[in-house]
Amino acid sequence: MSRPAERLSAAQARRIALAAQGFGRPRPAEPTRRHLLQTIDRLGVVQIDSVNVVSRTHYLPFFSRLGAYPREALETLAWGRKPALFEYWAHEASLLPLAVQPLLRWRMADAAEGVGIWKGVARFLREHPALLEKALAEIEARGPLSASELEVGAKGPGGWWGWSEAKRAAECLFWSGRLTTATRRGTFERVYGLPEKVLPAAVHGAPTPDRDAAQRELIRIAARALGVATERDLRDYFRMGPAETRARIAELAEAGELAPVEVRGWDQPAWIDPQARRPRKVAGAALLSPFDNLIWFRERTERLFGVRVRLEIYTPAEKRTHGYYVLPFLEDEAITARVDLKADRKAGVLRVLAAHDEPHATAETPSRLAGELALMARWLGLPAVAVAPTGALAPALADAVSRAASAA
Repeated sequence: MSRPAERLSAAQARRIALAAQGFGRPRPAEPTRRHLLQTIDRLGVVQIDSVNVVSRTHYLPFFSRLGAYPREALETLAWGRKPALFEYWAHEASLLPLAVQPLLRWRMADAAEGVGIWKGVARFLREHPALLEKALAEIEARGPLSASELEVGAKGPGGWWGWSEAKRAAECLFWSGRLTTATRRGTFERVYGLPEKVLPAAVHGAPTPDRDAAQRELIRIAARALGVATERDLRDYFRMGPAETRARIAELAEAGELAPVEVRGWDQPAWIDPQARRPRKVAGAALLSPFDNLIWFRERTERLFGVRVRLEIYTPAEKRTHGYYVLPFLEDEAITARVDLKADRKAGVLRVLAAHDEPHATAETPSRLAGELALMARWLGLPAVAVAPTGALAPALADAVSRAASAA
């Protein structure tokens, strides 16, 4: 007989989720490489995005949890001579711990074979064997190269967002696991290398787990990172298929590695990591990237926080509700505000283009948000914060920013 599901309140589930994501712990006085590794081990994956209006998103989850850490430390972990992380298509384009690489080889095989979303990749691989072999041979001979440095194929513009044939070849080889990211250049240009020369021998030479075993481990990682989650939450974390996710969850539940729970107000059954922390309260403040693991699945965000978060980058300016690059503000256990930010590097100012409060905002929200904005500005090397008069929270936030600057 199956065990009856434990019942949790919405507040309990929210606290479990926040703790699993690394919130509610004191930030280290001086964040180090070790703290960065602990954070990504906890999260399992961090999304990459090239938009640099404030900071490229992969820097921000670490800032949200650790405070003002040295950005170059993350760059060394990801793209240094002896990286501890690797890039692949996991949630979206992502950074992951090296230990996860063998767990995604089934997805690389899917890309090579054209399974699911990968039909275009497999078609290109099948139709351009000479081009692909020439690209691989050039990287073998010359070392890691960007697509623009590969002397193969026709130049863009063309299909696939105007990519050249060299770029298409490099990306298809990357998705199918025959190339990996060796480093990134200052413009964030990916440099491709051969896995056997970029990845540590212990990783590249590690046995490939069978598909089911790899997927079970990915669900374990997702469950630890989420704390409490529905099937859709677990599936979204590493973008797995519905049937495979359902089967792996059933196997883990049978083994006692996931336990069923019912969360008041949730319209779907859920699962909990039996080892999940269950804090009585979660305290702290953090600005969240719109691509942060805590809120990247919008359905889950609304279920946890009662806040509808949408990315408006691709929405015409006149139709935006909150702004272009909007960071929600996490205050203890609630999202209490959101700010549309821009790092004006030329003027040395972190600009708050709009500031909106949420129903759970408190009298302390402006001052606590001002503190996080000041911390972010210093971390970005910007001497000042400036608040534009847009949004209901803007006047109070501008006053709090001014008072904080006068007291500094």
